[in-house]
Amino acid sequence: MTDSASVSPFHSLPDYVAIPRLTALSLSPDGERLIAAAQALNEKRNGYVTSLWELDHAGEAAPVRLTHGSSGESLVGFTAGGDVLFSAKRGSGDDALPTVYLLPRAGGEARAVIQRAGGVGGLATARGAGTLVVASPTLAAGEGDDGDDRDAAKARRESKVSAILHDRYPIRYWDHDLGPRATRLFVTTPGDASAMAGEKPPMFELRDLLGHVPGRFSDEASFDVSADGCVVVADWQRHTTNANVIDTVVRIDVATGEVTPIADDPTVSYGSPVLSPDGTQVAMSRFTVPTPEHAPTVDIAIVSIDGGDIRLVADDWDLWPGGMQWTPDGTALIVGADEAGHAPLYRVDVATGERSRLTAHGAYRSFHVSADGTFAYALRSRIDHPDEAVRVALDGSGVEILASPTPSIDVPGSVEEVTATADDGTLLRSFVVLPEGASPESPAPVLLWIHGGPLGSWNAWSWRWNPWLMAAKGYAVLLPDPALSTGYGQDFIQRGWGEWGGPPFTDLMRITNAALDRDDLDERRVAAMGGSFGGYMANWVAGHTNRFDAIVTHASLWDLDQFGPTTDAAYYWAHEMTPEMATANSPSKHIDKIETPMLVIHGDRDYRVPIGEGLRLWFELVRASADDEGNTPHRFLYFPDENHWILTPNNAQAWYATVYAFLAQHVLGDEWVEPAEVTSIPSNDD
Repeated sequence: MTDSASVSPFHSLPDYVAIPRLTALSLSPDGERLIAAAQALNEKRNGYVTSLWELDHAGEAAPVRLTHGSSGESLVGFTAGGDVLFSAKRGSGDDALPTVYLLPRAGGEARAVIQRAGGVGGLATARGAGTLVVASPTLAAGEGDDGDDRDAAKARRESKVSAILHDRYPIRYWDHDLGPRATRLFVTTPGDASAMAGEKPPMFELRDLLGHVPGRFSDEASFDVSADGCVVVADWQRHTTNANVIDTVVRIDVATGEVTPIADDPTVSYGSPVLSPDGTQVAMSRFTVPTPEHAPTVDIAIVSIDGGDIRLVADDWDLWPGGMQWTPDGTALIVGADEAGHAPLYRVDVATGERSRLTAHGAYRSFHVSADGTFAYALRSRIDHPDEAVRVALDGSGVEILASPTPSIDVPGSVEEVTATADDGTLLRSFVVLPEGASPESPAPVLLWIHGGPLGSWNAWSWRWNPWLMAAKGYAVLLPDPALSTGYGQDFIQRGWGEWGGPPFTDLMRITNAALDRDDLDERRVAAMGGSFGGYMANWVAGHTNRFDAIVTHASLWDLDQFGPTTDAAYYWAHEMTPEMATANSPSKHIDKIETPMLVIHGDRDYRVPIGEGLRLWFELVRASADDEGNTPHRFLYFPDENHWILTPNNAQAWYATVYAFLAQHVLGDEWVEPAEVTSIPSNDD
């Protein structure tokens, strides 16, 4: 590494949280404008704001900043003519409403075009007709409801009523309550250029497309609109017996609002529909509903816009396809997929299923196909490099990096792969992040960091779970993909399905053993850490081996009998494990065997893994370990205002500082020092 790595921002938590980062990339319908969203600290250094930047397609010219709002902006989409639509909340106080602004392609000031009390959750543009379809969380305003809920929202706000009355399941999702608003679709056609250029140009007139249909169109539903603006295809939830929810795809007639199912099967969830350029076919993901005995499968499916038989594309592909975009000629889909520690892009022929890999190393996301079908524009990251905007040639000839509004950064170390063989002979792989200076003469202490999911993979950069902060402290970080990880085929997922405490655990131990055979890693100083499913595995590890000096468990599952009915999507969990399997795989059953000091971390607003898991784990750890004066080697870091992830910059610093201190005490042998980041207010002058 270069000398600059030794003074990288990873050696200072205030410097780390201040690194600007790319969060999204979008391409206008005509393919002429490439817009990136970049996130940076606000002036008070206690939150992030997002600004929009226009990138040069060829990567030669410097990016141009488009927005400068102090509260930040969020890209919503484009008009057919390439005008940028972004949302922001201007003004202050309760009367400041979320507003969508139009920034003209020809230049000039942004103007307000849509104002909604619940904001705008998504937008699709009809490339030919110019019609815009807008999703907005909306209160039902009673008789004569036309979708304008500003008065109803103001009345509810001023009444101080926060109660939500539900008539269906679910009622929460990840980190927010569902209701009392329900997401609705609205249609508008922007006025011509002369109308928009007036001194007081009119706001867009929105027509309610569906009316109030609670529980059907979720707040994160995906939808697309045909080029002529006549048809919308959308995710649609179907509620069935046993509090079950099936994801389906429907066709919506824009003129009449008539809803027609085109992909609906009680054993399969369909989603993320994308219309072909000619509007005749719909590509979508197909996710089979799992059973306790069989893991789900994921495929690409295509159906006619009129419904009928659903055809699987490339159903012999032993990987799980991710997002997808049509090529302009309608003959192929550009698809992402996890694969052996990477997440490349593929071109998939829709007629034959033939696949060609377009990229090699790295993980690609937020990708968009150019109007001429020559390139895809995407964000690419690696374990050792944050997101950067790139241009991918769709003939497979290469990838070019585009000029970015975010700086290049050096990481304090290097990355290598470690492989091992599982008990059943399966090949296992892992990344190991090596700190600078690790050598046989000075072996590095080791941190086993277990990924969440569990259906996921260590293959991309993460701002939330960043191993380079630990490398800057001198730790080697092992990032394994055990059973249940994606990118290694269906059998690799199946071998851990319903047996979380089985092959996933033994795989982790095999990979750890293989890594500790290296002479630049110190087998005498080893810790384990994980979040979500990784936290579950950390808890399981704690009850099944004493080989680790310390264990950090974040947002973790502790008692699966308790977790199942209280998670935000309990209907899914009911498909995954029987009550007997949940009991057999619960870490809580092994509390009496835990001797390793544990740092428990949980956010109160975590609805995916409810706070009850962390509270129960903490109580049972203390009850099993406290001495006559209540002293315990364990610690509990609690965040009253965070969710499944720790997102605000100062809380993120408190998270890492506490992990540093806990590992330093139990792995490095230092004295315990309570982190100042937790006990005092950080200075804005850092």
